[in-house]
Parts: sequence; C-alpha cells; structure tokens
Amino acid sequence: MSQITVEVIILNNSDRTQVMNLLKTSKGQIDGIIRMLEESRYCVDISKQILSVQALLKKANLQILEQHIKHCVKQAFAQGEVAGNEKVDEIMELISKYAK
Repeated sequence: MSQITVEVIILNNSDRTQVMNLLKTSKGQIDGIIRMLEESRYCVDISKQILSVQALLKKANLQILEQHIKHCVKQAFAQGEVAGNEKVDEIMELISKYAK
C-alpha cells in the first residue's frame, strides 16, 4: 500500500479575508435573526434574512471549494492518478450533498 501525502494549502490572504468577511457578516445576520425571533417579528421578514445568510454561506463555501480544486486537487493529480481520483471523489461527494 502506497502512502499519499497532500500538502494542505491554506487560502491566500486575500481569499481568506473575503471568506472571513462573508462568515462574519453571516454571523451578524444570524444574531439579527435570533433577535427578530425573540421580538416575534413577521415570519416572512425572518425567512428573507435566513435566505440572505444561506446565500452568504454558499458564496463562502464556493470560494473555499474553488481554492481546493485549484490547489489541493491539482497537487493530488501531480502525485498520481490514485491521489487525484481520491480528491475528485471528495468533490463529487460534496457536490452530491450541495445539489440536494
């Protein structure tokens, strides 16, 4: 059995900053949604805010996955077909969950 090593590539500073800002904005909106629920605000307004948070999280996730494909998957294929295919399988599993 061969051992496959893949170097973990952390997001570059620009991408990391963008993802962190998206996640921090999401966190703030979730805090707002909780306040809206505590204040018994209108259900449709709450739902709109939830959809907004989902869109931010989706955008953050896509940025992370894009970097994963560009770096980790590419690097795995450079190590060989087995390593590359394992990374493709990981991505396909995520896509399957994402599509539901």
